[in-house]
Amino acid sequence: MLQRRMVLAGAGLATLMACADQPPSTAPEATDAARVSSSNTPAAPENLARAFARALRNPSFRAYVKAQLDASPFRENKLQFQTFVGAHDARGLRALAAENRVAEDVILADVQQAIPLEFYLPVPAHRAAWTGDENLLVATALNDRDAPVAFDLAGRRHVLRADRPPATPVLALVPVETDFTPRPQFEICLACDGEGGGGTPPASPAGLYMTKSHLVDDFEGWLKGAPEIEVHILGQRGTSDTMVSYQCAAATQPTPYYFDQNGLDWSGSVLLFSKSQLDQYNAAHPNKNVRVFFIEDDDAACDIRTDRNRLQELFRAVDAAYKSVTAGNDSSSGLQRRFKRASGLYRILAALAAWIKSNDDPIGNAVEDPVVGSIYPGYNWFLKGDNNVTNGWIRLEMR
Repeated sequence: MLQRRMVLAGAGLATLMACADQPPSTAPEATDAARVSSSNTPAAPENLARAFARALRNPSFRAYVKAQLDASPFRENKLQFQTFVGAHDARGLRALAAENRVAEDVILADVQQAIPLEFYLPVPAHRAAWTGDENLLVATALNDRDAPVAFDLAGRRHVLRADRPPATPVLALVPVETDFTPRPQFEICLACDGEGGGGTPPASPAGLYMTKSHLVDDFEGWLKGAPEIEVHILGQRGTSDTMVSYQCAAATQPTPYYFDQNGLDWSGSVLLFSKSQLDQYNAAHPNKNVRVFFIEDDDAACDIRTDRNRLQELFRAVDAAYKSVTAGNDSSSGLQRRFKRASGLYRILAALAAWIKSNDDPIGNAVEDPVVGSIYPGYNWFLKGDNNVTNGWIRLEMR
C-alpha cells in the first residue's frame, strides 16, 4: 500500500543545504506536473506549498485538514507534514496528486525528498478565524525573517511581508521545529479520592532556578509561530578549551526543567541546573564556572545549532566588555544561598566546528547586574547578545 511506502524524510545536511541554496521561484507558471516534480533533486518547500494550496481547493479535503489540525495534541495544533500525507490510507497524498493532476508517485517522491516539514496556522487570530473555508493562503519560508512565499488556492504565487502577517489566514508549511515523539502527559493530582496516589508532591530539588524572564524580542518570524526559547547551562568539556551544554530547560523537557516562554515575558519557577549537577561539575572542573545561555531554537530541540562565527563573536564581545566575568557559580554560605558572577574565560562550543549554519538564533549570555553596572527592577542578570546588545533580563536564584 502507498501508506506503507511513506518514509519520513531525513534531515541530511546535503538536503538542507540544497534547499537553502535554492532561490525562490520567479519563473512563469509551468505545467501542473512541472510545478510539483523534483526530478531527482530535493523538493523545495515552495513547490510543496503550491501543491498543498491547490489541493485545498477541494472542500472535502479542506474539512479533513481542518479536523486534523483541530485534533492535533501538539503545540499550536501543529502536524508533521510527511506523516500527515501518508496517514489514513494516504488520503493527503491522494488529494495532492488528484488536485494537481499528477501521478501519486510524483508527489510521493517530492514529499520523501523534502526536508522534514510541519504545518499549522501560526497566527492565533488566524487559528480562531479559519473555519475551513476558501479564505486561506499556504505559505513557506526556510529561515526566520524571510519574506514568506504564499499561494492562494488557485496556485497563484504571492510574497508576503516578513514583519507582519496579512489579514487572510495563513497555513504555514515550514521546516520542523517540534518534537513529534509522543510523550506521556504530566498529571497533577488535585483531589485524590484515596484510590491512587495523593499526598504531598515531591519537594523541588535544590539548585539554580529562574523565576522571571523578559526579552526585548521574540526572535521568531511570524510564520514560525510562537518562539521556542531554551536556556542552556554551558561548561567546560573535559579538560579542553571548549564548552558543551550540560543541561537544557525548554518546553520539550520534563519537569523540573520544563520551561515554555511564548511571549516577551515569563514568570514561574524552572530548574536550570540542580545542586547535585553543579557539585559534580565543580568536582570535575575545579575553578571552572558555567554560563547561562539563551537561544531561540529552530532546529533539533535542546541541541544548539547556529552559525559558528556568529556565536564565537558573541562570546568574544561579551567577554571583552566585562573582562570575562560572564559566568556564574554557587556562592552559597551559611543561611544565604546565591548564584553569583564568576569568571567565564572565552571558549567556543565543542561541536560547532562540525556544524553548518542553521536557524537557531542566539539571544544572549547572562551577565550579573553588578558586572554590567546597571540594574533592571525585579531582575538580577542581563542577557547580552550580538555586539553586547542587551536582549533581555532574567532573575536567577539558588535554592
